[in-house]
Amino acid sequence: MSTGIWILIVVIGVIGGFVGGFFFTRKYMENYFKNNPPFNEQMLRTMMVQMGQRPSEKKLHQMMTAMKASYKKQN
Repeated sequence: MSTGIWILIVVIGVIGGFVGGFFFTRKYMENYFKNNPPFNEQMLRTMMVQMGQRPSEKKLHQMMTAMKASYKKQN
């Protein structure tokens, strides 16, 4: 085989790897964020304190449930 064909095969392989890696990583991250939302009770507690509210456990649990339901509804 000539050198030009080898270069063409390598370039096609690299481009295919980038495209495949991009879509695999994108799907993986979507599933990761669906299963592990980027918020937690400590973040909500801090946010409520900054807004001047006293966060009770019941209120935190209600907010977490509402946020998870909203997040799942969007996806």
